[in-house]
Amino acid sequence: QVHVVESGGGLVQAGGSLRLSCAASGSIRSINVMGWYRRVPGKEREYVASIGSGGSTNYADSVKGRFTISRTNANNTMYLQMNNLKPEDTAVYYCNADISSWPFGRGIYWGQGTQVTVSS
Repeated sequence: QVHVVESGGGLVQAGGSLRLSCAASGSIRSINVMGWYRRVPGKEREYVASIGSGGSTNYADSVKGRFTISRTNANNTMYLQMNNLKPEDTAVYYCNADISSWPFGRGIYWGQGTQVTVSS
C-alpha cells in the first residue's frame, strides 16, 4: 500500500559528491519525520540525518558540514546531498519514514537501500 524507494547511489572518488533520493508513494495521509541511515557489512545500522515535517534537521556528527538533508512535500520526496565524500562513507544507505496512510494508520517504513561506494 505504501512504498518507499531510494535512488542515487553509485561509485565516486573521495572528495566527490552524490545526491540520494527517497520517494514515498501510496495512500498517504501525512509524513512526519523522514531520515537516512547507513550500514556497512558486519556493523549495526547507523543514523545519518533526519528532517521533520516542518523542516527541522538533525545530523550525525560524522557528516555535519558535508551532508545536507531536505524534503519536497509536494512529491513526498526526501534528498540527501553528500559532498566531500570520504571512503568511510561507503555503505548501503536506507530511507526511513514515519507515515500515516489509509487504511493502515501510522507506521514506520524502510526502503530497500542504495549502495554508495567511495574510493580513495
